[in-house]
Amino acid sequence: MRDRLVAEELQAGIGDSLIGREIIVLEQTGSTNDAVLQVAKTNPRAGVVVFAEHQTAGRGQRGNQWESAAGKGLWFSILLRPEIDLASSPRLTVWAAEAISVAIQNEFSLTPTIKFPNDVLIDDRKVAGVLVEMRAQAKAAHLAIAGIGVNVNQSAFPKELQDKAISLAMVLGRQIDRQNFAIALLRELDRTYRKKFAIAGL
Repeated sequence: MRDRLVAEELQAGIGDSLIGREIIVLEQTGSTNDAVLQVAKTNPRAGVVVFAEHQTAGRGQRGNQWESAAGKGLWFSILLRPEIDLASSPRLTVWAAEAISVAIQNEFSLTPTIKFPNDVLIDDRKVAGVLVEMRAQAKAAHLAIAGIGVNVNQSAFPKELQDKAISLAMVLGRQIDRQNFAIALLRELDRTYRKKFAIAGL
């Protein structure tokens, strides 16, 4: 099974969309949230998505480090410009967590639960997480970065995470095509973002 993400194939798979209008796949980065912020300096349009095959400094809520095994999960960040105030940023976290949950349910007939505010669980163990960071912009819609991590093909986790984390492959007992699931997830994120935030970010 192919285990590499290909930006051009992801782009072709999602078609005409806001989220994913430009897709970048990095071999390695510190954090995809930081990487997409760098992209925003030269391309500030909403909808840019940056994936990394490996994160060396992935972040979770409250400064926790996110375990980002190389080539095993989906680690990506989305650049958005929602017309909401900074205090409303939790709405973006809820949107992303719900979209992840729905995509998992649709693709794999699993029933994830959401642990407020940002964790997606299966069997009470974390399969995905969301980290939204917003930056105020003078005379423009605020810039938001939605960072998403999904445990896809890990077969095991470090001892300290074994009771807290799980992957889709561990639940299903088989390896997952990350490329196909990434396309399904981006489609769901795009569909629900357009619905919940209307013309925001366009």
